[in-house]
Amino acid sequence: MNDMPQKVELSGEDQLLLDKFLADNRLFLGPDPEIMRNHKIQPRSAMEETALAGGLDPHQVHHVRGLINAALSEAFTMVNQMGAAPGAKWGDLVTGIYTAQGDLAMIAPHGIIAFAACCFYPIRFIIKNWIDDPTVGVRDGDGFIHNDARYGGVHNTDQSMMMPLFYKGELVCWLSSTIHEGENGACEPGGMPAAAESKYDEGIKMSPFKVVENFQLKRDLVTFLQNSVRDPKLQLEDMKVKLHGVMRLRERIIAILDQFGKDMLVGTLRSHLEDTEAEMRRRIREMPDGTTRVLQFMDSSLRENALQKISLAITVKGERMIMDFRGTAPQFMNRSVNTNIASFKAALCTGLLQNIWPDLPHTMAVLSPIEIISDRNSIIDAEGEMPQAMSLMPMFKACVAWTIPMNKFNYSLPHKYSAIIASQYDQAATFIYGGITQHGDVTGNFCGDINGNGQGARSHADGEHSVSPVFGFMCDSGEHEINEEDTPIIRLGAQRIAKDRIGFGKYRGGMGYEQIATARGSGMWGFMTGCEGSKFPSAQGLFGGYSCPSYQLLKIKGINIFEELKKNPKIVEVFDIVRLMNEQPIKGGRYSSNDMGMTFELCDEGEVYMICQGAGGGYGDVLERDPELVMKDLREDLMSHENAWDIYRVVYDREQLVVDVEATAEARAAERRARIARSQPFDTFVAEWVTPEPPAHLPYFGSWDDNRRIYAQNPAINLKVVMDADQLQGVFMPNPKDLQIAALEAQLAAQGAELEACRAAR
Repeated sequence: MNDMPQKVELSGEDQLLLDKFLADNRLFLGPDPEIMRNHKIQPRSAMEETALAGGLDPHQVHHVRGLINAALSEAFTMVNQMGAAPGAKWGDLVTGIYTAQGDLAMIAPHGIIAFAACCFYPIRFIIKNWIDDPTVGVRDGDGFIHNDARYGGVHNTDQSMMMPLFYKGELVCWLSSTIHEGENGACEPGGMPAAAESKYDEGIKMSPFKVVENFQLKRDLVTFLQNSVRDPKLQLEDMKVKLHGVMRLRERIIAILDQFGKDMLVGTLRSHLEDTEAEMRRRIREMPDGTTRVLQFMDSSLRENALQKISLAITVKGERMIMDFRGTAPQFMNRSVNTNIASFKAALCTGLLQNIWPDLPHTMAVLSPIEIISDRNSIIDAEGEMPQAMSLMPMFKACVAWTIPMNKFNYSLPHKYSAIIASQYDQAATFIYGGITQHGDVTGNFCGDINGNGQGARSHADGEHSVSPVFGFMCDSGEHEINEEDTPIIRLGAQRIAKDRIGFGKYRGGMGYEQIATARGSGMWGFMTGCEGSKFPSAQGLFGGYSCPSYQLLKIKGINIFEELKKNPKIVEVFDIVRLMNEQPIKGGRYSSNDMGMTFELCDEGEVYMICQGAGGGYGDVLERDPELVMKDLREDLMSHENAWDIYRVVYDREQLVVDVEATAEARAAERRARIARSQPFDTFVAEWVTPEPPAHLPYFGSWDDNRRIYAQNPAINLKVVMDADQLQGVFMPNPKDLQIAALEAQLAAQGAELEACRAAR
């Protein structure tokens, strides 16, 4: 007798009933892989086919596109001027318009590209799940909020307001506004908890839900959200700001509809997407066929030093472009530096539009023709349960991932759409803060000088200093006076160019600035940094240019700088990081150098914290740098005399800064001869330097010589695992405090044993 269950054939009607039952009784509407793994624009809808069927006047399309652009810009300015969050004040926001299917068509001509680039994921979720749900629905006057990056987004500090636009009873498009709000109720203030060990430490995680009906915020849900964060005033104010920004945008789009008709708006949005995708394919066809590669490394999990590989190979063949990230480090089960693939793609979009083809429209259609391959459960394609609060770490790498390989492709092209450029500094270093302000308010957020990363050197010129954040080119670095009015933070030194910390080359990278801060007037205040790049340089050079240096967090604890200055106003003549650390003018202070992955730490009044934005990578051989450019850097006090000789081999009069041309030429010729003398055949170099596996002392995560085999080794706990790339598992890291306690206990036990031995010897 066969005990195997028999397959039951259902009638069509029964199958429909079963499908409806399963749909009505789904346990949980989690992130939808069908949505989250698809970055391509949707096929034309029936409405779009109708709009385009008769053909559109290209001049009128151009005119309507300009009106939409102006409307987006106006809404952006409203949010920028009225927003309460530092991110709103200094440009970490965006406004966008999407097709009725949820494809991002256009964003404001300024703002953060990635914010809008990933909003189409939650809009597609709403379309799929809420339109036909009788308990939710999508109607005119509704607004939806969202912040959980697992449903689409950069990270959970960003909150989006999304609104459907109905015209004569028909859904014709979607509108959005997004701000980096900061505070979100996470386990550390400020919204980006480096100490998060699970997704349940990340604060509020809003899947897309309706928070507005009939153009009014629902006060019960607003109260819930206010109750979930440290700064309820900020939460309420910016929800209102985003809503009214979107409503103003809605008014302008309705005016366009009234004047030009539905088909013109719908056709303009669709043709904008299709034209962008077609232009992308054309540009890919222009490039030579082949493969170029780059390796990037994150040097910190923000809790411990750990070298994490991000591997990229870009292949072009005809109009196909493939970005292959296989071989990247595995995900961490209890560290916040993972990201999901949708968020990672949004950062890739940002990097393409900021550094490679900045003339293209800011829409996700630029990624639509590109194939992206990754290992599931890697640090860039993490499973949903993994913490992702500091997903910015791998995403910053995505913002510059294109730079090295694409400039190798584009170098030989007769027509270039941007300068050949080295990598921008990809760690947005700033102070994240939280506590009780001098006004008695509870708050947490970040400082605007996150927005001043040094740009990479170009093939024809030096890079720009502190020009923009790696994630968006239209941001301001903030007014410290405003921050000091709102918080206890006092800037002792701010935005002073970081002398000698340069990406050297024929052309040097743009430099970053120092940030020196303390607190005053609060009995409960603290800082975190949440940044990597303290051990391994973050911005790579191009064609022989140097990478940027590594950068540390420096502290002077156990002192009150205000009291010290009262006693002796000249005790610190210049707040300069190098001088403060080398001269140590304040006696009794505890001076320390630390990696920049600091989790939240309380700061007593007057204690000093110092960090630095980094430089972009250099371009070309340092011995080819024009000596007059070296003199210019010396005149501007960007570089020391020691580096002018050690790096550039320039001979000159130190008082007058006049170059000795002949002596410089001879010094450089001598250095080239010395290079040849130091050199060795490639095979000899490989035999001496290349090892079959990662060095045993190195905490290393990622592939080594074969992208199909992924290493996870942590000598602190005697961990060494090699996994098949298609079967990656998460890595669990020990609490650094537990390791420190164990080391101290072992030391104590050893001393106890030594003491017992001494007693026995007596």
